[in-house]
Parts: sequence; C-alpha cells; structure tokens
Amino acid sequence: MAVVWSSPSIWKTAGFWTWAVEVAEIAMRLVSWLVEVAKKYIEYHMEKYGFQTPNVTFHRGYIEKLEETGIKNESYDIVISNCVINLVPDKQQVLQEVHRVLKHGGELYFSDVYASLELPEEIRTHRVLWGECLGGALYWKDLAILAQKIGFCHPRLVSANLITVQNEELERVIGDCRFVSATFRLFKLPKTGPAERCQVIYNGGITGHEKELIFDANFTFKEGEIVEVDEETAAILKNSRFAQDFLIRPIGEKLSTCRGCSALESKDIITDPFKLAEESDCTKSRCPPDVAGSCCGTIYS
Repeated sequence: MAVVWSSPSIWKTAGFWTWAVEVAEIAMRLVSWLVEVAKKYIEYHMEKYGFQTPNVTFHRGYIEKLEETGIKNESYDIVISNCVINLVPDKQQVLQEVHRVLKHGGELYFSDVYASLELPEEIRTHRVLWGECLGGALYWKDLAILAQKIGFCHPRLVSANLITVQNEELERVIGDCRFVSATFRLFKLPKTGPAERCQVIYNGGITGHEKELIFDANFTFKEGEIVEVDEETAAILKNSRFAQDFLIRPIGEKLSTCRGCSALESKDIITDPFKLAEESDCTKSRCPPDVAGSCCGTIYS
C-alpha cells in the first residue's frame, strides 16, 4: 500500500513577505535536517520489521505542489496530513493535488484546525494566530464545498476537540469565532452508477481491529454484526481498500451471521465538528480525570 505523509508545509501570505520568507528559510532547513535524521534509521527499521528493501522514501516539498516532487497521478492509496492545510493559503490547490495523486478508492486522512465562521482580515493577518495555526483555519462548512467541487465524497468526520484560547489580547481579536481541531477522511471513488443503501457485515480482518472497526464518528462496525449504511458509506466500502473486509448486500437480502444482529435504525449523521466536540466534552466531563485526555490545545501566547 502506497502512503504519502505530509509534515507542516511552508506558507507565505500577503503582508508578511519578509517575515514569511525568513520563517520559510528556517523551516526548510529544519525539514532538511529532519529528513536526513530519518534516512539514517531506514536500515534499522528494515532489519527490525523484516524488510529486504526499503518500504519508505522521503521527498521534501510542498503539499500543494506534489507534482514538483515527482509524485505521479493516481499513484497512492492514502495521503496522511497532520495540521498542515491551515498553513497553506490555497486550500483548494492542496485538495486538487491530493486528489490527483490518489488512486480511485484512495483517501486523504487528515487532522487540521477549523473555524466556526469565515475569518475576518484581522484574524487572518495576525502573526501570533498564524503561528498558532488559527489564522489560516478554514471555515468548517467550506471543506465540504471544496471537497465535492474537486471530486471527493462528502467529508467523513472522525473526531473533534475544541481549542481554547486563554489570552486576553487574542480573545479580543478572535471575538465570537471558535476553533476546533478535527480529523476528517476524504475518499476518491471511481465514477459508477447510483449507489444504494446496504447492509454490511465486518469480518474482523483488519489487524489490530479484529473485534470492531471505528470507521468514523458515525459508524463503528463490530465483527459479525449487521449494520445498515447509507448510500455513500456503502459506495466507499465497496470501492476502497475496505471492500475485502466487508460482506455487502442490498437491504432486504437475507444475511447470515454467526453473531446477533445489531439494531438497524436510521441515524442522524454528524458532520459538524463543533457539535461532535461539544458532545465529546460532555462525555469526558463524566469520566475520571485520567480518562478524559484530549489532543486539542490550550493557547496561552
């Protein structure tokens, strides 16, 4: 399976040219150093995991300019990105490049920062907020618009955590705007006929997830249980790397399973990361302190 992993790219934005260039030069030197360190451990990991040849290569570049690194069309199964896209001014170009390099059935699995509204100029050009990954945050509803414009399926929300700002000056700048750290999946599917709702059974074939597969915030598949899924979820399971892990049949067709069936009921699909984050916070507040961990940050700058 071919995978692209992106680390934070370098951004430039109008009004910060001198400052941005200085930051870019420092960061690019830092990335070069990190790549060299990573290369030193290739043989170590080959020996540890039994590979005869390297199964990883490193390319230094920009996620919005993958073609410049030599990455060809439809050559990768997964692109993984962690807190990168908010640092790139042209979000559409990022998604277009990722869509280009993904095979049909492939996905972009990524975490990033999103805003509760369209960011005003004061926030977008604030140096500290840019450095804290808030100034370049995309309005969360715009993600679905961009994704479907380019050809991805509707974004699949996986997890979300609210970001808190505990600095009086920054709180004044951001006003009523809220921010959330969220993980989404974007699938690139082949053009096929109309999809239909289906019943699916997970066979437990994914290593490390034999008992259950948490697919996203809306669907968890337990091994051997029947789950009714919507049209798009059915299309994703049929046309992605997950096809071999599911028995998929149209609703109404009898499915045999060695386990009891889960209740088949229509459900409200959660797409709003702020709603999911608030629900998660309510759940965590009922947990012991050592259980209620969170990957989202508190900003004190």
